[in-house]
Order: sequence, then C-alpha cells, then structure tokens
Amino acid sequence: MRDRTDEVREHGFTDHVLVCTNSRDSEYADCAEADGPAVYDAVTAWLRDRGVLWSRVQVAETSCLGLCSADGAAVAIHPRNRWYSDVRPEDVPALLADEFGPDASNLGVQPTR
Repeated sequence: MRDRTDEVREHGFTDHVLVCTNSRDSEYADCAEADGPAVYDAVTAWLRDRGVLWSRVQVAETSCLGLCSADGAAVAIHPRNRWYSDVRPEDVPALLADEFGPDASNLGVQPTR
C-alpha cells in the first residue's frame, strides 16, 4: 500500500465529484435508469468547459451511494461532504456553479452553509 496524499495535493487536485451510475436488477430504483450516465457526462462537460477537469477536480462514476431515487442520480462532492439526490443532467450547471462558483474558481474550499 502507498499513501499518495501528498502527490495528489502537489498536483493541485482539490475536489472529487462522485456520480452514481449503478445499475441493478431489482424492483428498486437505480441511478443508471435515472440518468446517472448523463449526469456524469454533464459534470465532466461543465468542468472541462472551465478547464478544471482532471487538473483540479477529479470525477468518478460510482456504484450505489445510498441515495437511490427514480427521479435522478446521486452525487457526492468531497472533501466538502456535500450529498445530493434526484440530480438530473439539467441540474448539473446550477449545482456545480453553487458548489464551485460559476467559473469554477471556488475550488479547494469548504463553502459556508
């Protein structure tokens, strides 16, 4: 095992967005059917348009985040410890602008709420 925390910080990564794209064969809702992959694409596009994707912000598709809903995907933003459910692709610009600022200049800080 290698602790790479210092290396990640040296390269300027400040935030991590997790988007659930989990699919399951069940009677219960899952994020894959609730546009999770499209939410992931919207997140990466928004960050890429602001020049911070993979330079400051990492994005990962995840399995279940425990916020299942048929109304949209689950999203977590760390280290801010922010959790969202029912996220639709059209919600992503407002959500990320609120978290990171419209131009993504509010990275690496915990917003006051």
